[in-house]
Amino acid sequence: MANMKLKTGDKVVVISGKDKGKEGKILKTDRKNNKVIVEGINMVSKHTKPSAANQNGGIVKKEAAIDASNVMYLHNGKATRLGCMIKDGKKVRVAKKTGEVID
Repeated sequence: MANMKLKTGDKVVVISGKDKGKEGKILKTDRKNNKVIVEGINMVSKHTKPSAANQNGGIVKKEAAIDASNVMYLHNGKATRLGCMIKDGKKVRVAKKTGEVID
């Protein structure tokens, strides 16, 4: 399996599936299963029972995980792949399209 270069907080665009073309921010990454949860993407209806925290229960809309291969990093409004480079003794992420250092 490839190394996931995406991190929590990255802005991404969906490149395949029912939400193709939508943009959002990564809320959570699951490196073991190569999945990400993106804000407002892949919304599912979850039926919840009444509990102490949620008195009413009912149907709740929430984001479900999608495969990391179905999203691309957004850099200056354009989708790009990510690479790694050693700069000043530190490993940094680089946008492949522009060559600019991301972090």
